[in-house]
Amino acid sequence: MWNNRAPVRNTAARMAKDSPIQFKGTSLKIIQTQLRTTDPAALHDALAELTGNSPDFFENELAILDFSHAEDLPDSVDWTQIRDLLRRSGLSAVATRGLPEALASTAEAAGLPTVGDDALSRAPRQRTPEPPPPTEAAPLPPPVPEPAPRTVILDKPLRSGQRFYARGSDLIVTAMISAGAEVIADGNIHVYAPLRGRALAGASGDKAARIFTTSMEAELVSVAGIYRTFEAGVPGDLERQPTTVSLMEDGSEFRLNVAALALR
Repeated sequence: MWNNRAPVRNTAARMAKDSPIQFKGTSLKIIQTQLRTTDPAALHDALAELTGNSPDFFENELAILDFSHAEDLPDSVDWTQIRDLLRRSGLSAVATRGLPEALASTAEAAGLPTVGDDALSRAPRQRTPEPPPPTEAAPLPPPVPEPAPRTVILDKPLRSGQRFYARGSDLIVTAMISAGAEVIADGNIHVYAPLRGRALAGASGDKAARIFTTSMEAELVSVAGIYRTFEAGVPGDLERQPTTVSLMEDGSEFRLNVAALALR
């Protein structure tokens, strides 16, 4: 029997190439931003402590706002104010998770849809490309970009007000990081000199990242966004001593561990 639906499917397949809307799989870099409060003043102070409220600190990265560890959330939230606050540090909020139903509804109305627990770890769905028509030559594959270096070396002193970012790699520093200076890496940070400024490892959310220094004199250290400041100075048993900074699991949460580094 002749199938009168087959030509319709073939026509749809041919038209898809000229359609004004097409869908392609991709892999986007999205930062999981854990928020324990919706208080704009508290968030502003925390961002000021961590980033100095620098407008290009996150370089327009996308973020999912994770409230799964927040306590005593209010009945209403000014989501526009929170988005504007994060945007001033270069972070663009695109979704939320961990909110109660009422707040999730208001967030969605403000353009922040809710995502599930698996959204942060699920790999993008791959689609099988359609074979080219018999009369057309298959397109050449795009050139494969060179991978980013796994390690970046900084061998010059970093002075107050300067910042150095090792994107997608570890960072090795062989010169002094002055007070007021800042080093950032998506991986580990090794400082074989006095660390007197700020060091932020695992900047893209890598909780396994660490900071190592041969002389701990830091103003702030951070791993995967969890930070500690030393406004009153580094504890006496660690001051100017070899030190390592890492995250330790504490129940369902992570806490920052700053400990002496045994070199002998």
